Amino acid sequence: MANSFKCEIVSAEASIYSGEIEQLIASGVMGDLGILPGHAPLLTQLQPGPIRVIHDDGKEENYYVSGGFLEVQPDVVTVLADSAARANDLDEASAEEARQHALKAFNDKSAELDYSRAAAELAEAVAQLRTIQQLRKKAGKG
Repeated sequence: MANSFKCEIVSAEASIYSGEIEQLIASGVMGDLGILPGHAPLLTQLQPGPIRVIHDDGKEENYYVSGGFLEVQPDVVTVLADSAARANDLDEASAEEARQHALKAFNDKSAELDYSRAAAELAEAVAQLRTIQQLRKKAGKG
């Protein structure tokens, strides 16, 4: 299949996806990346956010990663995620609660705060909410 390539999405916990795809779209640290067959070899860090997998038939699947790395080789693209989930499995209420908790921690001047940890938790919660919103927007168009 000249118009597809093998894709693996794995986390520390499990293999999330393995199969042939036509395109992968991810959020790298320097911006969004679109990977098509024949893409040049690449290794980049991923930001927390959505991963879009597009199959030959146009069907699209959405995943969420909390960060990690994207490796592009001639015949395979691998997403090595810190943690990953299917976007449909994300819990919007939990993500919003985590966002509110992180914001409250930033605003509480009397508490001792690990700013880097609070910032990471806030970024992850916001990325989950962004993934859910993208999925909802896509469903509204279909």
